[in-house]
Amino acid sequence: MNEDTKEDGVILALIERFERQRLPRILELKEKVDRAELLDESEMEFLQGVIADAVHNKPLIDKHPEWQKFCAAVVHLYEQITEKALQNEQGKS
Repeated sequence: MNEDTKEDGVILALIERFERQRLPRILELKEKVDRAELLDESEMEFLQGVIADAVHNKPLIDKHPEWQKFCAAVVHLYEQITEKALQNEQGKS
């Protein structure tokens, strides 16, 4: 198995995990912050873990520009959630 084939397999596994596990939870968090609710500790830990994984996988994505637009859209979604969560926190203080 050559390096490109191995990397494609890793990327496909990451995308599948995202679609099945992470995206549904991310969309729930987006709905929650859009209702001006606060995120709890486990939800914040989930977002931190997802961001840590993204940083870890960035070198792989950098080598595959065909996935960069998708990853940028996901990062933008995380930014929307965290910005709104911060606004909600500041509004509750």
